[in-house]
Amino acid sequence: MVDDSAIRALEAKLVELRQMMEAGNVDLTEELAMLESKLLKLRREQYARMSEWDRVKLARHPERPRGLPLVEAMAHAFYELRGDRMGGDDPALRGGPAILGDHRVMLLFHHRGSTPEEQRACRHGMATPEGYRKSLRLMEIADRLKLPVISLVDTPGAYPGVQSEEQNIAGAIAQSISRMLSLNVPTIAVILGEGGSGGAIAVAAADRVLMMENATYSVISPEGAAAILWKDPSATPQAAQALRLTAPQLLELELIDAIVPEAIGGAHTDPKRTAEDLRATLCQQLTTLCERPLDELRHLRYKRYRNAGSARTPTDPS
Repeated sequence: MVDDSAIRALEAKLVELRQMMEAGNVDLTEELAMLESKLLKLRREQYARMSEWDRVKLARHPERPRGLPLVEAMAHAFYELRGDRMGGDDPALRGGPAILGDHRVMLLFHHRGSTPEEQRACRHGMATPEGYRKSLRLMEIADRLKLPVISLVDTPGAYPGVQSEEQNIAGAIAQSISRMLSLNVPTIAVILGEGGSGGAIAVAAADRVLMMENATYSVISPEGAAAILWKDPSATPQAAQALRLTAPQLLELELIDAIVPEAIGGAHTDPKRTAEDLRATLCQQLTTLCERPLDELRHLRYKRYRNAGSARTPTDPS
């Protein structure tokens, strides 16, 4: 990312001045306001100059709102359902019924973990066949109960371990995509951070696909593309640029429908606002989708994915 030494220096100075105000009777209100204004200006300048690789790093920020903490902050109620009913449960791909505003929905979301131990257990959000079979089960429940399905995507990709391959991870992903495309309820997917390969698409084949402003969505990671095409790890930023994986680029290609804005500096700088903005956006999208006849939604969904990658993706007859 662009050099942020000046920003860090200003942040440290602001902390120092606030501590001085708390410790004594000195009034530094004007100085604080001036420095805060200068800091905001520098952050905006930095934000405007970000490259695709900078966005990748923001999408991977360890403090980015995601997983269960984001769901709990965003939903008015959430009840987790576990198990794939075939003997396994995957903590990397979770879900259950929830209430968002006035809407009752089925939530699916990747969980990457907060602590090192939890991150290892969740494999940093890389789901196994058990996770995709569980998502399939929750989609079936949503279909029976007429609950719209919302998926929050944040994964580098499906887990590539030997056991996953032995248990047919590709087949589990294919079944999840197929079922999502045939659901008789409205569907929305949000790319929260990383949307990597089939592991993301498995729960993102929705009527509406949204992206957080600094999220990424790609068939392969920049590191993987650099290793395959350039055979040089130093080409990773170049690969990120070539992949066209950022939200503005994908909106231009009409592969997503809308961008959810983030606070200056990234979603991690204001998690509460991130949850509130995302909830408001989802409620607005749900209201619009739920007003449409089901036959029309299914027709548009079919056209959308039959024409994916064409010059114009017909997601709406207007």
